[in-house]
Amino acid sequence: MKNAKNARPTQRLSPWGLLAFAALLLPPLVLENNGYLLRVATLTLMYAGLGGAWNLLGGFAQQISLGHAAFFGLGAYTSTILLRDLGLSPWIGMLVAAALAGLASLIIGIPTFRLRGHYYALGTLAFAEVLRILFLYFRSFTGGAIGLSVPYMGDSFWYFQFYGNRPYYVVALAMLAVTMYLTHRVSTGPLGYRLRALRNSHEAAEVVGVDTTRAKLQANFLSAVLAGAYGTFYAQYHFFIDPDTVFGLMTFSVKMALITILGGLGNVWGPLVGAAILVPLDEWTNAVFTGGLAGASRFIYGSLLIVLILWQPRGLLYWANRSLERLRERRTGAMGEGVRP
Repeated sequence: MKNAKNARPTQRLSPWGLLAFAALLLPPLVLENNGYLLRVATLTLMYAGLGGAWNLLGGFAQQISLGHAAFFGLGAYTSTILLRDLGLSPWIGMLVAAALAGLASLIIGIPTFRLRGHYYALGTLAFAEVLRILFLYFRSFTGGAIGLSVPYMGDSFWYFQFYGNRPYYVVALAMLAVTMYLTHRVSTGPLGYRLRALRNSHEAAEVVGVDTTRAKLQANFLSAVLAGAYGTFYAQYHFFIDPDTVFGLMTFSVKMALITILGGLGNVWGPLVGAAILVPLDEWTNAVFTGGLAGASRFIYGSLLIVLILWQPRGLLYWANRSLERLRERRTGAMGEGVRP
């Protein structure tokens, strides 16, 4: 376990970090009259939260999941169907959705955690694909390929429906705060140490007494609960869901991973940094390249991501921390030379 402690990244909620998070309160005020930019800001927070959820497993333990859209999609459909059929508040639906996603994570986790590396990634991908096909097939209940429209209930906090983007932004910010607090607690707690031991060496972690399967199940459960809750947020924000979108590989599963990898795996702030770059970039390329050039947006978007990941495979925050450390070392060395007799 000693190696796990030594490998622990900087995870302190520093005053500067808290100040940066507090700055996220400004967009609803500054962008009040710009609905598009506020929408992009809201989506950035949502994807940052999803990246934080994925980071619990993919970042801290490096169990790369390509099927996290399964939990997200379950959350979206659960709350929407409960609202449609029972008139249940989406806030209650969100709790049910989170619980169902958590249960699904345990069911799928028991067999898939016997797999390692890319076999595990393929196993999670297969799980999400099976759910996508099932939700397409049972169209009388799920709407199939046509999808489901969220019943419109008017401007109502109880029904999680608002006029304008500002209330959704505030909800997304609150959810992100909960996500970051939870990931911080996990990172600095016993589970975080076990996950880092597992990341460093699966066999060595078992030798020193870490129950690796239990640690992965716990991380996957927390990750799935958060992803399910964000699925409810997505459904209420967009008022429409369909299996190809909410269970999609590229739309959510890969995007969660890319956001976290770009910002910094295993870092509490990594998903926020990654989302702040990736989501606006995605929106910009989609807006600029339209019509016959629509495919070019994906090409440019993907190329930039490849360059960034090849340049800094450990994430932008790792690069920033290393750069600051080198700068301090240079200053310390310069001061030492200055006082040398």
